[in-house]
Amino acid sequence: MRRRVGSHKRRRDAPALAPLDPRGMEAAVAEYLELLRARSLSETTIATRRSGLRAFSVWCADRAVVRPGEVTRPVVEAYQRWLYGFRREDGRALSIATQTGRLQAVRGSLKWMARTNRIAYNPASEIELPRQPIRLPRDVLTVEEAETVLSQPDTRTMLGLRDRAILETLYSTGARRMEVVGLDVGDVDAERGVLMIREGKGRKDRVVPIGERALWWVARYLGDVRPRLVIDAMRGALFVNELGERLSGSWLTDLVRGYVTRSGVSKAGACHLFRHTCATLMLEGGADIRFIQELLGHADVGTTQIYTRVSIAKLREIHRATHPARWESGAPDDIDNTGEPERLRAFHRRTGDDDDNDRKANRD
Repeated sequence: MRRRVGSHKRRRDAPALAPLDPRGMEAAVAEYLELLRARSLSETTIATRRSGLRAFSVWCADRAVVRPGEVTRPVVEAYQRWLYGFRREDGRALSIATQTGRLQAVRGSLKWMARTNRIAYNPASEIELPRQPIRLPRDVLTVEEAETVLSQPDTRTMLGLRDRAILETLYSTGARRMEVVGLDVGDVDAERGVLMIREGKGRKDRVVPIGERALWWVARYLGDVRPRLVIDAMRGALFVNELGERLSGSWLTDLVRGYVTRSGVSKAGACHLFRHTCATLMLEGGADIRFIQELLGHADVGTTQIYTRVSIAKLREIHRATHPARWESGAPDDIDNTGEPERLRAFHRRTGDDDDNDRKANRD
């Protein structure tokens, strides 16, 4: 009996939860996110929008802006300036991509609120997003370096054979990390030499070619390894772990990065390193930019054109043939340049180490 009285007292003293304001920011954001889910946007996209809108709602609440109608253009501009000036605990600023993502989430939600008459107008309609810098892929493997990385797994073991099949698939198809993780056994068509990538970026399916060598390694894995890890050898995830479960993206990143590091090549990266390498080497081999776009699953060819800036083999050939500052008939006899290539390579190795240290210092 005393227990019931005490329990009643705790319920009476406990603070009541404040009901969600149906006209408040959180209610509007929740309804907007449900709309995105009804439009079949990926859970990754919805989670990113939710995170960005949560940050904006908290920022607004700290400034007594609690309802969508209280958000004005000066408020949005102030938030944009705050994002630009924000610093993490380690002193680093938010990346341009992060700032843009958060502003896009705010702008999209306010546009929807204006269209559905929750607010009178869209205060973010004329907000200019930060200009994204055009960055080249930092590292691209040469053919020799790629082969060195591919040879790292011990194919005498079950897991080493699986890992070789994974690396060959990444290198041959240029697929994204999560696209490889999402492959099922039935997505490999050895007869046609293609791979079905289902719900890639933007939830779009596409069919990509896969080379004969990669297919050979995948076939060995399917015949010798996978049946010993799973119950149903004909269905389910293509690449699995020791427990027969589908791999995770972070696990695959760690696996590939480990082989890249072990190989001793002076390039950093993991799954996307093979994606960059695949596109760049194919362009240097004469592949059309539109084919590379289809292979990589880029919605805009402009995204693919970044690889034309990395692939400079043809430009270097033209430069050597046409630039006036060149040896017309070989180097002069009084210049001994036989050791120059190695000297240059040694110089770049030293300066590359310095650059890596500078980048590490900036990250830290």
